[in-house]
Amino acid sequence: MSNETKRDVFERLVGCYAEVYDAYIDETGSPYYCDDEPNYMEDYDAALPDDLPVIPKEVGEYIQWGKSYDIQLYMMYVSQLIHRPGFKKLTDDAKSWIVSSSNTFARAWLLGVWRVEETGEIVRL
Repeated sequence: MSNETKRDVFERLVGCYAEVYDAYIDETGSPYYCDDEPNYMEDYDAALPDDLPVIPKEVGEYIQWGKSYDIQLYMMYVSQLIHRPGFKKLTDDAKSWIVSSSNTFARAWLLGVWRVEETGEIVRL
């Protein structure tokens, strides 16, 4: 394993692509393949991570609710202490999942995006 990040590898690839792309122009200076050179760096920055957290639907709804009331992450682990309007008690299964998958729960909370376990749908805050 190297100390190179995926971003470093991608930037090298984009650099190589640019060199090859520049080599494929016709006599008028126009590229053969497309009118505009795509900006892969912007697309990469806007893309979602490959390894999105996968969480149950009920847990995702709980995260959405907590974010809407600006509740601190550590408080989300102790749902029985939360007394806010609209708070829906979690099922025992959801509580167990949050406790046993606390790293995944925290990643979903911090990223603000996850994949719903039951449907595969991607949810963004």
